[in-house]
Amino acid sequence: MALCKFMCAIITRGLFILVSLIGVGRVTLVKHDPNYWFLTLLFLPLVVEMIITLKRRRGEDYKCIIPSIWILELDHQQNKVEEPKCNKLDSLENLKMFTPNTTQGNMTYQDYLRIFNQTISTVCANTWMLALHQIVLILLIVGKWLLPLGGGITRDQLSQLLLIFVGTAADILEFTSETMSDVKETINQLVYIILAVWTWSMLQFPFHLAVVDSRSDSEDVEAAQKVSLLTKHRTDIWSIVEALFIQDGPFLVVRLTVMTYFKVFHQMLCFFAIKNFLVVILNFYRLVVICQDFRSTNSRAKCSGPEVVPLD
Repeated sequence: MALCKFMCAIITRGLFILVSLIGVGRVTLVKHDPNYWFLTLLFLPLVVEMIITLKRRRGEDYKCIIPSIWILELDHQQNKVEEPKCNKLDSLENLKMFTPNTTQGNMTYQDYLRIFNQTISTVCANTWMLALHQIVLILLIVGKWLLPLGGGITRDQLSQLLLIFVGTAADILEFTSETMSDVKETINQLVYIILAVWTWSMLQFPFHLAVVDSRSDSEDVEAAQKVSLLTKHRTDIWSIVEALFIQDGPFLVVRLTVMTYFKVFHQMLCFFAIKNFLVVILNFYRLVVICQDFRSTNSRAKCSGPEVVPLD
């Protein structure tokens, strides 16, 4: 079991480093500047953490890929008009171009590598960035599952956390892909806003704020009087805080800004803005319900008073 955990920790961190290397390599190729390989220095904290301890996961793995995605997104926006004809990986026929052609006779390893590099260079920039977004989110979920338990959570809490992460990752990917597609050539500042909110929303993954508390609900009246609102409902409150200030709240602000300030409007943008608005309103409603239930519980506990034991 210990060897299995050790190998999972090594493999997971190795995959994060591999994806980050791909991102840095893409940045170097796009910018035509080998100095961008210095971005690999961001891998050092991950390598040091892997060497020092493999018993806990600090949740900092994804940070080494964020600068590469920022650079690629900004470069794509600045050179969108000059972008040459490229291939999208949106059909089976386009995916077949990665299959080696065996009819070309004897080919060396260098020939296959050269053909593969030429094929990779023809893939569209937005396809590259979408693939990096998708791989990072998938690795965050799979890595959290494979790595040894840390942060004081149980297996039951981890399973609930992973299910939450799947929905969170889908929302984040939808936000970046849909909103980035609305960016026009004349509104470059919107790219900075979207990337900043995307980076902020990724902070949900290192923490275990949304872990469902597994404590028993059958608490006696005396114990219920002593705990505070934050102590008793900390899981619900942290989930509400995440939705309001880390995910749906910022997403709603960005989409309203896109529609009102940048004058971009279409059916899907309106739908997702309404969806974020409903989530925000329902979380406020949930917070009010929690406060009212806590107040009513305390009121009943005070009215009941201590139990009177009759004297003989």
